[in-house]
Amino acid sequence: MDTPAFTPPQVFDRADEALAHATQLYQQSVGHLRDRMHRFAQGEALTQRVRACYPFVRIHTHHSLNAGTGLSFGFVAEPGRYETTLTRPDLFQNYLMQQFELLLRNHTTGLEVGISNKPIPVHFSLADDEHFEGQLSAAQRGQIRNLFDLPDLTAMDDGIANGTWTPAEGEPMPLSLFTAPRIDYSLQRLRHYTGTRPDVFQHFVLFTNYGFYVDEFVRLGREAMQNPTGPDVAFIEPGHVVTPRVGTDPARWGTGEAPVRLPQMPAYHLVREDGSGITLVNIGVGPANAKNITDHIAVLRPHAWMMLGHCAGLRQTQQLGDYVLAHAYVREDHVLDEELPLWVPIPALAEIQTALEQAVADVTGATGAELKRIMRTGTVASTDNRNWELLPNNQPQRRFSQSRAVALDMESATIAANGFRFRVPYGTLLCVSDKPLHGEIKLPGMANHFYRERVDQHLRIGLQAIARLRAMGVKQLHSRKLRSFAEVAFQ
Repeated sequence: MDTPAFTPPQVFDRADEALAHATQLYQQSVGHLRDRMHRFAQGEALTQRVRACYPFVRIHTHHSLNAGTGLSFGFVAEPGRYETTLTRPDLFQNYLMQQFELLLRNHTTGLEVGISNKPIPVHFSLADDEHFEGQLSAAQRGQIRNLFDLPDLTAMDDGIANGTWTPAEGEPMPLSLFTAPRIDYSLQRLRHYTGTRPDVFQHFVLFTNYGFYVDEFVRLGREAMQNPTGPDVAFIEPGHVVTPRVGTDPARWGTGEAPVRLPQMPAYHLVREDGSGITLVNIGVGPANAKNITDHIAVLRPHAWMMLGHCAGLRQTQQLGDYVLAHAYVREDHVLDEELPLWVPIPALAEIQTALEQAVADVTGATGAELKRIMRTGTVASTDNRNWELLPNNQPQRRFSQSRAVALDMESATIAANGFRFRVPYGTLLCVSDKPLHGEIKLPGMANHFYRERVDQHLRIGLQAIARLRAMGVKQLHSRKLRSFAEVAFQ
């Protein structure tokens, strides 16, 4: 077996030293794989199987943690051995520093860092701009499996996040919701689906189901770049097309090229130095896309994500253009039935609800009864059947009435449920664009006029809500509401 030279595990009492060592081990591993793959692509005959493994961080504790840390993460609650594999320390540097510092603060034992026995798939070792497949002959492509480790889906399931994982005898408990291979898999998928690099994603994420929101976000993003003293430092579009803030060095961000066609779920990023900017993703229509993209963005550990989109109003008293703030969800999307059973409630989160309601008041100027008139709080139903109105015997209508639903869409419950599942604070603010139960259906002329009038205001409400959440701080956002009985230490 052709492997890097073995480095024995070391124990550290300082977070920066532990992270530096983990970074060194990771770079050594991926450097070994890249070197051998480049040799192989150039025609060198490799005589041994090539392998390099992820670094790990481990903590041993013999005492339960006393209550009163003030945080819902950063500690292990029971004595034992806890461990996780690590990847891309360059991308997760600030995040890992925070987690390491909290573990050292809350436990007297040090952090043990070493090389795990989990192989790094060769595809995950390559840099963002490296593509070797086109250089390989058919014979070489057939040999890759025999010479290198490929992605192993059995090492990437979401059992920890789902609460279904149980350790084998002698196996350590997890420190993180995601293993390194699972994170690497999602980092690869994010670039594919959104057309942007994972490192430009921001801590606050907006999802929308209509391109009109993208048009307005792009306009606002480019406009923000004309402010030389503003907090936003770059606006990045699919293909890594960068508009830097005026007066800054454009070379800092690198340059890309607009894609010939947009990716499946294009992402746009209003970037801040500390990552506290805003990412907008157009997920299109349907719960499959909503689950897919949130499965992958979750590994970046955002501080919050919210759905801004259009919905069908289900109540006679609603008007086109009214807002709906979801405080409960009916899940008829079915895409998460296996991972998150339907008997699991998806609660509204007070911090998000308050931020959204106050943002509506800020942007519209409405208060009191007028605010209640234009924004209804209630249950939102999400379905996987776009033509639910055509089903016989009014079965969906009866269920929606029994659930007290006030609005219907195809994505919101999925995004909220995956936020609950992955411990990412979530929320939903929708805008009524049609009322199919009352004969007000979307017609091209009416729809275009409606979208032009309402999208700007709706998007500004979302941006204002994020401003409020940003001011609130991470400690209050990542509360105990989303934590299970036996929770991992990493946020």
